[in-house]
Amino acid sequence: MATYGLKLFAGNSNPELAQQICSNLEVSLGRALVSTFSDGEIRIEIQENVRGADIFVVQSGAHPVNDHLMELLVMIDAMKRASARRITAVIPYYSYARQDRKNKPRVPITARLVADLITRAGAHRILTMDLHAGQIQGFFDIPVDNLYASPILLPYIREHFNSNLVIVSPDAGGVPRARAYARRIQAGLAMIDKRRSDVNEAEALNIIGEVDGKTAVVLDDMVDTAGTLVEATRTLLEKGAREVHACVTHAVLSGPAVERIEKSALKSLVVTDTLPLRPQAAHCQKIVVVPSFKLFSAAIRNIHNEDSISTLFEIQH
Repeated sequence: MATYGLKLFAGNSNPELAQQICSNLEVSLGRALVSTFSDGEIRIEIQENVRGADIFVVQSGAHPVNDHLMELLVMIDAMKRASARRITAVIPYYSYARQDRKNKPRVPITARLVADLITRAGAHRILTMDLHAGQIQGFFDIPVDNLYASPILLPYIREHFNSNLVIVSPDAGGVPRARAYARRIQAGLAMIDKRRSDVNEAEALNIIGEVDGKTAVVLDDMVDTAGTLVEATRTLLEKGAREVHACVTHAVLSGPAVERIEKSALKSLVVTDTLPLRPQAAHCQKIVVVPSFKLFSAAIRNIHNEDSISTLFEIQH
């Protein structure tokens, strides 16, 4: 067990989640000034002693993404220069994760660049949830703990969608996740064969699997502009699904996403609070938020105490 103190700090990306984690851990949120100078540069001032402490900095990739990324980097640097013993970057939603490979000529691998920036700033380890691509863990030269949202979402699915279910992956890449959920709740499995025409644009072409007469639950790691989700809903209903719901870890919900969801035949969109809902999304009756603070709190406690976090991948309900 660690003999040095745990301290938790947060930037401005998701203060409510940070406060819930602190309450669950029964610690006070660390005092820090996180603001900007008049020209927009990030201003950080740690307002308490962190020398020799086990520091956790909670900062998600919420809008505005670049500002919050810079806040994280500067906070880590400040902690390092203040002689913190260990710094863990708690990043519930890892931004730039979709840029994880060169899928066309002359494009960057920005997910790797962000990993290098965080490591270079002085982080000793990363705690995140449902990375868009699992191989991003290999972009870091420090330990990465990638939590799954399944202990949060599966109990909700069992409680609210427990009749004649089929779990639907929106693409081939999401099939392993969908298969794991389907096996846990003994539901059917289906996949949407889609062709992406451009960034944030996709056309659903076909459904692989049986959905006729079933309640379809589309499972994904994130929803951004909701174009794929809305198209998937339309296609599933055309193929005979009784109704369509979605369970998504990260509610990016940018651009026309909320308007599309409200106008679509999607019955509900269940998301976690790794990202705070924007005002328009917060008023959407179809969007349900399930909390993640207990899972992050348990992971932080285990990391601090040098215990395994593998038990957190188990479904308790």
